[in-house]
Amino acid sequence: MATPLTITAAVAGLGAYAMYARNRGDSVVKEPFSSFGFHTLPLESSELANHNTKRLRFQLPDKEVKSGLSLTSAVLTITFPGGGWLPCIRPYTPTNDLNEKGFIELMVKRYPNGKQSSYLHSLKPGDSVLFAPIKEISWTPNKHAHVALIAGGAGITPMFQLVRGILGNPTDHTRITLVWGVNSDEDIFLKKELDELEHSHPNQFHAVYVVSHPTAESEHPKGYITKEVLENAGLGVKLRDSDGGGVKAFVCGPPAMEKALTGSKGFFGSPEKGVLHELGFKPGDVHRF
Repeated sequence: MATPLTITAAVAGLGAYAMYARNRGDSVVKEPFSSFGFHTLPLESSELANHNTKRLRFQLPDKEVKSGLSLTSAVLTITFPGGGWLPCIRPYTPTNDLNEKGFIELMVKRYPNGKQSSYLHSLKPGDSVLFAPIKEISWTPNKHAHVALIAGGAGITPMFQLVRGILGNPTDHTRITLVWGVNSDEDIFLKKELDELEHSHPNQFHAVYVVSHPTAESEHPKGYITKEVLENAGLGVKLRDSDGGGVKAFVCGPPAMEKALTGSKGFFGSPEKGVLHELGFKPGDVHRF
C-alpha cells in the first residue's frame, strides 16, 4: 500500500478535479496508467472471494491494451458515496497480471466501518469509479538475491503483485519467501493462486501462513508473525549471511504488525528496534508499502 506521504501528495488538489472529471468523462488513451492522470472505468464483474473480500474487475478504455501499471504500482479509487460532493479516496493494489490486457482487478476487503470498501462492494456491473495511478518502487530484476515479503491481512495485495511479476519474468531469478498472517483460514483468499505459483516455481518461491484463530482442521500454525516464525521461514541471520546480505524485506499490514516488525521512534524520539532489526535487517533493507 502507498505511504501516507505518497497519498497526501497524490491527493493534493484532487477534490476539485474529481468533481470535474466526474461529469466530463475521460478520453481513450493507450496504456492509461502509464503516466499520472485520472480515468473513469466501468465495473465489468464482481464476485465474492471469501466472506468479506470481493474480486472487482474494471474495464480499460481499450480491451487490446495493458493498463500501463508497472512493478510495483497501486491505484487511487475516488468515489462519491451517497452522492456527496467530497470524494472518498483510498489506494488499492491491482492483483491481476500486469501484462493482461483490457482490465484491472482489485481484491477489496470490506471493513465494518469502511466507507470506501463498503461502497465498492455495493457496485454493480456498469457502475464507474474514478482512478489515478500511484507508483511505489521501480522493481529491478535480480537486484536482490532474495526478497522477504511479510504481509498481514489485506496487505497481501502488493506482495501478490510482486510475486506474480517476478515469477512471470523468466529472466528474474530473485528468490521469494512470503510470510502471511491472517485472522482465520478463510481470510487466505489467494491461496489457490499462491499454491499454483509455488508448485510451478518450487526452487524460487516459498509461502508460509500463520493464522491467529485457525479452525480445528487447519493445516496452518496458530499464532502471529514473530521473530521465531520468520526464523523458521528461513529469514534468520545465518541464511541472510549465506545470501551475501542481498535480502530485501517488504512489509505491508496493520499498523501494530508493521510497528512490531520495523520498530518506531519510541518515547521522546528514542528509537525502538523491531523484529527485522533483530534478524539483521538494516533500515535500507526494509520497504513498507
